Amino acid sequence: MSYLTYRAIFLNFILSILFIHTSEASSKPQTIKVKSPDNSKVLLIHPEGENGITFSLLYGKEEVVLPSTLTLKSKDIDFTSPFKVVNVVKEKVKNEWVNPIGERSTVTDHYTQVKIELQSKTSSLNLICRAYNEGVAFAYEIPQQNGLSFINIEDENITYRFKKDHHVWSTPKRESGKLTAQGEYKKIALSQLEVGCERPLLIEVDHDKKLVLAEAKLVDYARLSFQAGKKGAFEIVSSLDGRQEDIKQDKITGAVIEGESSNAPKVKGNLPLQSPWRVMMMAKNYGELLENNFIIENLNEPCAIKDPSWITPGKVLREGTLTTQGALASIDFVASHNMQYVHFDAGWYGNEMDNSSDATTITLDPKRSKGPFDLEKICQYAKSKGIKVMLYVNRRALEKQLDELLPLFSKWGVAGIKFGFVRVGDQEATAWMHEAIKKASEYKMIVDVHDEYRPTGFSRTYPNLLTQEGIRGDEETVPNQHTLITMFTRCLAGASDNTVCYYNKRVKTMGSNASQLAKTVCIYSPLQFLYWYDSAPLAPMKDDALWGNTRHIGNEPELEFFDNVPTVWDETKVLKAEIGKIGVIARRKGNNWFVGGINGMEPQDIALDFSFLNKKKEYTVKIYTDDDTMKNRTKVKIQQQKLTHDQILRLKIKPNNGFVLHITQDKLL
Repeated sequence: MSYLTYRAIFLNFILSILFIHTSEASSKPQTIKVKSPDNSKVLLIHPEGENGITFSLLYGKEEVVLPSTLTLKSKDIDFTSPFKVVNVVKEKVKNEWVNPIGERSTVTDHYTQVKIELQSKTSSLNLICRAYNEGVAFAYEIPQQNGLSFINIEDENITYRFKKDHHVWSTPKRESGKLTAQGEYKKIALSQLEVGCERPLLIEVDHDKKLVLAEAKLVDYARLSFQAGKKGAFEIVSSLDGRQEDIKQDKITGAVIEGESSNAPKVKGNLPLQSPWRVMMMAKNYGELLENNFIIENLNEPCAIKDPSWITPGKVLREGTLTTQGALASIDFVASHNMQYVHFDAGWYGNEMDNSSDATTITLDPKRSKGPFDLEKICQYAKSKGIKVMLYVNRRALEKQLDELLPLFSKWGVAGIKFGFVRVGDQEATAWMHEAIKKASEYKMIVDVHDEYRPTGFSRTYPNLLTQEGIRGDEETVPNQHTLITMFTRCLAGASDNTVCYYNKRVKTMGSNASQLAKTVCIYSPLQFLYWYDSAPLAPMKDDALWGNTRHIGNEPELEFFDNVPTVWDETKVLKAEIGKIGVIARRKGNNWFVGGINGMEPQDIALDFSFLNKKKEYTVKIYTDDDTMKNRTKVKIQQQKLTHDQILRLKIKPNNGFVLHITQDKLL
């Protein structure tokens, strides 16, 4: 053979080897990486494995979530066959948006997104994955297929796997026999998680690595919750809540008290159908988690209200006597103390727990008030003073009368509604809630959702949803120690209506008056209820079991802090954060800074660094602290001094005490 013939045979042999290796490589299951803009977080997707869709999570160089699985159960579509990747679409987004009712006025929205289109022998599925500097998230989309335009989903299960039996901060499934989103947080091993633990779920991966499992953009779907995985493995499993009619409810509150859902579908929807986002937030510490909680809002749609300028955040006084005299006195008080709303609580339209009570009428519950209560006169007087009126309505009346109530309330001059004892969890309750908020926006009504509802970022899309409960707040006589857990768990989800009280005797049980002042800074809520158990100075006295030893608001000088503190912010910084022990948060509005500090069970020597202040400006700081030597009933001391960015302020804080600072800008240096 000639040299050229040998050369051709040799080249063909090499090419055949390369072809074999290339074929073998292409047949291996794909791993798709989604990296955050700063490369600190990497979501690894393994969609083609025999065990279905799996994913893992890198934080820095550490695999903080081991290969974990997503499974869907549906009788309409079989999602159990192995998937193949048919297309991958990548994009990078670098945006920012303005939030007029947030913890920060400008929100960074930077992420990498990968949409993975999957096909098996029996189904099609798209996986949408995002990686932010603040964490990662994924959602699945079920396209139209197999001639179907509608689907029933029996359940969705995500099994998160870990190296160790990490500690988690969890709410129990039941408290006093009831499921509750307002329960006490406890630090337990993840293997001890009970069924139905709430979101967000904080996991202590390491001293410098914190992981949070959360949910975003829950609008028309069943809520997820968490529980421990199988014995012998370090797993957390999420599943969807069942339908309300499948489980027993408390006859008074509507809260779930026992039983589990049947095998009935938990989600029903038209195709294509996208799930809410399943979120994994990550940070070095608790303070960074709170500063970065805007990832939840970023996973929601932009504002859908064409002109939201009518939406007014502010401070609220609850009027509990339900009398015209009490109402007029309350309006006068809020008008003279830089507050924006007077709220009339349960009882104005009868017994809220009675399904026959009619919220289109003014029919006082005799157990709450003997009147008189002239709401038309009250609304007119409030308008003349520039004050807005809110009304409480239990979900029983809301569900049957909402379409009648909204135009009627608008005619009366009512500016907002507090939804009470709402149903949560199942898809029907979730969809009704968010549709009700949309309808309220059409009548320029702000909304505060109370009891079991927890946010997933919907306020970005409909900012008339100013706040919500789903928090163990002052109504539960919560000690400072637990508030310092709430700040770095529940508050990661968004605004929290804590219902701050001040003169009520429970303040001494919870902490101190200065720490009550601090809650207005530490617990963000665009609608901030103050003096929850207290009445305006000229209102009638009401001291009964319902309102818990109500007292009149005094004239202590530190009340100027309540007068001055805003409820929405331009900038937020967490200065100190040790869960359950100490929390200090600084928030800016315009040129003013407000700092709130809450202390737990141990005394603290605190050194505050003000390097975040403008180097070229001089400031005045007012310091409000607890001091038992003070002669007034609240024992709050006020001091004032000049301040610059390079100063250190040292404070000695006793157990269960707190402090606040009001920093005002003076002049150029």
